[in-house]
Amino acid sequence: MLTFLLHKSVLNVIFASDKSSRIMETPFIYDRYVTAKYFIGRKKECGILGNLLAAGEHVVMYEPPKTGKMSIIQQTLINMRSAGAQFMTVCIDMFNIRTMDEFLLRFGTAVMKAALTTPDQYKDAIQHHLEGTHFVFDRERFYQDGSIVSLNWSPDRNDIEKMMRLPGLLASGKGIPFYLIFKEFQSIMFSDEYETLFSVLEDMFREQGPRPGASFVMTGSRVNAMKYIFAERKSFYRQVVHLPIAPVENREIIEHVVRGFLYGSGKSFDRDLAMGACELFKCNLWYINHLASICDLMSKGFINEAIMTEALKSMLSLHEPRFMNMMDDLTDHQISLLRAVLDGVVKFSASDVIEKYRLNSSANVRRVKDALRKKEVLTFNEKDEPVILDPLFEYWLENYYFAKQ
Repeated sequence: MLTFLLHKSVLNVIFASDKSSRIMETPFIYDRYVTAKYFIGRKKECGILGNLLAAGEHVVMYEPPKTGKMSIIQQTLINMRSAGAQFMTVCIDMFNIRTMDEFLLRFGTAVMKAALTTPDQYKDAIQHHLEGTHFVFDRERFYQDGSIVSLNWSPDRNDIEKMMRLPGLLASGKGIPFYLIFKEFQSIMFSDEYETLFSVLEDMFREQGPRPGASFVMTGSRVNAMKYIFAERKSFYRQVVHLPIAPVENREIIEHVVRGFLYGSGKSFDRDLAMGACELFKCNLWYINHLASICDLMSKGFINEAIMTEALKSMLSLHEPRFMNMMDDLTDHQISLLRAVLDGVVKFSASDVIEKYRLNSSANVRRVKDALRKKEVLTFNEKDEPVILDPLFEYWLENYYFAKQ
């Protein structure tokens, strides 16, 4: 196994980038959401999302990590405010939620903070809107850790239902809609009571309550888990609109990279190299910006192929431990199927494929495919063709991991 070893100077350059970015503006942003002049493409998605929210629809978005879901949402909200729309919004990050208690308390506190401002308002809202539940406002706890909503007993269905209706009630009272953004929505599946939550939300979505109300935007980066919720088990069927995210077009990325170097640091970057980056990373702008930022830090003038190659090696060095951990978690059969994917195989149950890649049987192939789905290593498109979810991981597999076998 080849492991890249970075020169100390290169490491210093890379890890100093966060500090230097505070001093010098860079167009190659990959460490936070991007909006305004740094937002590239996706005008169609922003337009559709804005129209859906304005119409009071609920939306689901699922794509692999670092594909721009939250940037699209943030830019859409900016566009709507610029057009004169008034609304409340809040983002609830669910990535580390494991119980319904955790979810309800995080949800309630976030919603209250977004709509209200004082402890007295929090207390009144809980007493009025959450009457008959196990939710309370604990003033002492609020001053200790900022928690607005507390529980005095384990939550039941009535607690879940009233909490989920809270944003709509607050929106109706203020006369403006409430947009709730859920990050990593699939994490709620770790809770034993997730089916109760889904049932409550389906009943609520079906009712189409008074306007203005609350719209839910459910996002997730574990693609197969989100597909299971919304496509396989058909939760929220015909109640939410799936908004797919297309890759940013090559020409827009190339223009972004070339102009970014020219006007950002006065450097020259060949368009053919930019096209090569688009092909390598399958137009994943997060990876392309990361590569461009390293090229920028490693060069003084013209960025040639040699600099770009060294920058790519630096990226691989940073990500290789993660890739190695992913491979360590795979069985021999799962690794063999990945090898077949890279060889262009799409029909894994064919007898010659099973024999060549030692996959044992068609029943075992199904088990291996399901395991790789659950581990979010790959997914399958509408034609049941395999797609490796991380383009840099795919490059590393083909050029380093399997190249040494």
